[in-house]
Amino acid sequence: MLAIVALREEPLRFGDIRRRIHGVSDKMLTQTLRQMERDGLVRRYAYDQRQQRVEYGLSPLAQSVLPIVTELKQWAERSSGLIESSNQAFDRKSVP
Repeated sequence: MLAIVALREEPLRFGDIRRRIHGVSDKMLTQTLRQMERDGLVRRYAYDQRQQRVEYGLSPLAQSVLPIVTELKQWAERSSGLIESSNQAFDRKSVP
């Protein structure tokens, strides 16, 4: 979901995507992009230059779900305080 949001405006290189998704490891981002490419959500563009350049962009299929994903991300951001409070209350009850 976060990769779709990161790519919503334009194709990006791997490092640019990583910077937009705070806290994601290289391994997890690589796995996510490969799976999204396999699922037809991401297109991988390789440019043959002196140093190979690769960019990732959203496919039409991913573009079609972008409004839903964007709304879900906004909901998560608005609800993060309530979710954190719930986590803390749960954790207090779970401690013996």
